[in-house]
Amino acid sequence: MGRIRKLLIPGVDKNLLIKDATKLMPDLSRRRFIASGASLGALTLLTGCDVSDSFSADNMLKQISKFNDGVQALMFNPNALAPTFPESAITRPFPFNGYYAEDEVPDVDGKTYKLEVGGMIDNKEQWTLDRLYALPQVSQITRHVCVEGWSAIGSWQGVRLSEFLKRIGADTRAKYVWFQCAEGYSNTIDMATALHPQTQLTFKFDNQILPRKYGFPMKCRIPTKLGFKNPKYITALYVQNNDAGGYWENQGYNWFSGL
Repeated sequence: MGRIRKLLIPGVDKNLLIKDATKLMPDLSRRRFIASGASLGALTLLTGCDVSDSFSADNMLKQISKFNDGVQALMFNPNALAPTFPESAITRPFPFNGYYAEDEVPDVDGKTYKLEVGGMIDNKEQWTLDRLYALPQVSQITRHVCVEGWSAIGSWQGVRLSEFLKRIGADTRAKYVWFQCAEGYSNTIDMATALHPQTQLTFKFDNQILPRKYGFPMKCRIPTKLGFKNPKYITALYVQNNDAGGYWENQGYNWFSGL
């Protein structure tokens, strides 16, 4: 591993580093870590490297996050449903969420909108909104869980992503579905999640055309994932074997982020 640096990370509280690292660990490793004293020394024992310097700490956190993603993926049950709720539980008003202000949301022209599809599919013809709206739609009332710590229950209507993938002749042996969005956002989900019965291409909120602040003309509602894995303002969808990452994932957020 070469010579280990002993400098502490400038401006970083060791206790906060330990706390964040513990959150990323799977249960078994977390128990071992806490039992061993919940210290930088314990992290060293678990990871095999000194985490008191910035390079080792960053590398360690990335490795734990990657391992945690793999564990979550293995534990994902494609038949287990996220909880659903009655209409009386809907959060009104449903909060706006984004990495930009509400008055900065994209203004997509529904009359000229066309969804681009590509990758490992048979039919690469673009889809107008009228054509998308004609697809068989289902409704769900599910909870949106934000990585920032809040949650809200919403009513969403649209076509199952699995049904849409069938319509375009997608090769469901592919590993991923990648989304590109109007505001520059992007996101990648695994195929098992794409085929989950509650994963939905959403056209409506509370039985009304999806408001602009919630993602018009279309978002992907994934109640088995944290909110940032639910892309809005979708303009393109690709079925592929390469992981194209995503806006937040490329900045260090957990890739799988299942609930």
